Amino acid sequence: MIGRLRGIILEKQPPQVLIEANGVGYEVHMPMTCFYELPELNHEAIIFTHFVVREDAQLLFGFNSKQERALFRELIKVNGVGPKLALAILSGMSAQQFVTAVEREEIAALVKLPGVGKKTAERLVVEMKDRFKGMHGDLFSADSTFALTSESPTPAANDAEAEAVSALVALGYKPQEASKMISKVGRAGVDCETLIREALRAAI
Repeated sequence: MIGRLRGIILEKQPPQVLIEANGVGYEVHMPMTCFYELPELNHEAIIFTHFVVREDAQLLFGFNSKQERALFRELIKVNGVGPKLALAILSGMSAQQFVTAVEREEIAALVKLPGVGKKTAERLVVEMKDRFKGMHGDLFSADSTFALTSESPTPAANDAEAEAVSALVALGYKPQEASKMISKVGRAGVDCETLIREALRAAI
């Protein structure tokens, strides 16, 4: 199993990143809360990964910390929650925000995530609350706010918005819903990652 990658970031196409390690390029799917914290292109990054093998695909999911990966692994153990839904959940909420929502039984906040209905939200609260009891409380202490640094030129607004919509669709939102979310936060001079972050925050 591939558990960790250390290499150079070649491409960033939310929510996927291409990282080259020892001459091999790995496509890694990441929650947007982790994606925001990646360094710029052509810089080195360390990503903790979870490898999923299906009949029709082999997928790598990546995280900035072992704690975030541990939470992802617990999420996909919940009945009805697969890797794609777990990715969407951790894109809409940071690990700390999710833990807090579960511990406080905030069903209303959870159902706003793509693909999470009331029954799934209730199941997440019941099952994850029990799982958290066996974990150390300080495992998920990441700051819920994310600072973005960008040295690259700001893309044209239409390009950034189109890319942001595509990323939300990849996370499980319907195209019309994704377009509506981005249109609410779209403005000139804003890059794709910022649009996605603000759209996801507004949805919670």
